[in-house]
Amino acid sequence: MARKHTTIACVIFLAFMAAVSIIYFIKGDTQKGVYGFASFLCGLIPLIIAYFSKLKVRLPLTLSYLAFLFASQYLGSILKFYSLGWWDLFLHLLSGVLLAYTGMTLYLHLVPEKIRVEMPAKFLFLFILSFPPFGGVLWEIYEFSMDTFAKTELQFGGNTDTMTDLIADTLGGLIIAILTAVQASKQRNIIGIKSSPEEGRHTHL
Repeated sequence: MARKHTTIACVIFLAFMAAVSIIYFIKGDTQKGVYGFASFLCGLIPLIIAYFSKLKVRLPLTLSYLAFLFASQYLGSILKFYSLGWWDLFLHLLSGVLLAYTGMTLYLHLVPEKIRVEMPAKFLFLFILSFPPFGGVLWEIYEFSMDTFAKTELQFGGNTDTMTDLIADTLGGLIIAILTAVQASKQRNIIGIKSSPEEGRHTHL
């Protein structure tokens, strides 16, 4: 059922971005056409995961991802919301949250429950926190590649824009990492699993 809903959501998004891309290419606006086509390609990722991997991604995460693509590519790049100044920073903060939840999904999928019960909360914190900066770097590589080969203007602020974006990604992920680690620590205490005094002295965050 979840895969069916994912398929429906992705097909709607893909149809919309394909139409947007075709319309702008017909109008002769190659840059916006490229934005639309790039969004179309990115929108294929949830379908690839759903049909060609064993990873089960929850529908809210998929919808959040598609909403982020819509906000960044269509609203931001095509409709020029990035000219507002704060739009880029706002989206990177949200993307940090989204990437942190992606890290949680992978953690739940890759780590067996019996191991998760004994996993230190500080490890979970670091695991989740690693995803937003990494995802942010990949996004900056995408923007740099688009600017270089498609002659777009995604990195309009140069190095300052790049570093501000990465900091926002990290802050968004930091919020989720802290909340998750605190919740995991409480659950461990409830079931009677506590860190040793030595572990607490040497690795306490």
